[in-house]
Amino acid sequence: MTPGSRTIATDARMSPVIRWLSAGALALLLLLPLGPGAARAAPTATAISASTTHVYLLRGVLNIFSLGLDDIAAKLQAQGIPVTIANFVSWSSLADEAAAGYRSGQIKTIILVGHSSGATALPDMIAKLGQLGVPVKLAIGLDSVFKTKLVAGNAERYINFYIANGAGEPVRRDDGFRGKLENVDVESVPGVGHITIEKNQIMQQKVIGAIDAVVFGNRGRPVQPTTVTRPQRAASALGLRN
Repeated sequence: MTPGSRTIATDARMSPVIRWLSAGALALLLLLPLGPGAARAAPTATAISASTTHVYLLRGVLNIFSLGLDDIAAKLQAQGIPVTIANFVSWSSLADEAAAGYRSGQIKTIILVGHSSGATALPDMIAKLGQLGVPVKLAIGLDSVFKTKLVAGNAERYINFYIANGAGEPVRRDDGFRGKLENVDVESVPGVGHITIEKNQIMQQKVIGAIDAVVFGNRGRPVQPTTVTRPQRAASALGLRN
């Protein structure tokens, strides 16, 4: 056999191996991302639910007595939930903004939270959204002042946390309201007062827990490290559980 024939024979024997290696290399290349952002995981149902929810938080008078709403907003944003914080006098323009987002499909779930005068304005905002044909999934009032009643609207659930020995009072049902109304006296929660109710860690946990139940439901909530404190144990004894 001549040297040339040996070279041809060796190439013939190696070609299947080379073909196998080439096919493997090609498969690996196909699995690798072609560039930044080329391969992205599809958003989860939890992420979609959070991103299509919008929580509107209404402060009370002068914007200086409801700063605990900022803490609540930050915790919600950390879970991927969009929020808007504004003074209660902006409730009408916020209703227009929410309605526009709902009609465009950008917002699918509307949640309202208000403190003091912000809580008092919630029924008006619910009523206007109802007139615009926009439902409210959840509304949470924190120690609403003055006499508050629910006018016609489409809120699925309304939770009114109030302090019986303070400025707040139960919310009254109007004939036009068809949602579920819950008046919850939190007078016995340690450290709760009219100007501290939205800053109190137990109450913040209750507000965020109610929102998370709507947004995440049985899909599972983001895992948050928790430490059980003495006030939290006291709240559990009062039946204030998530």
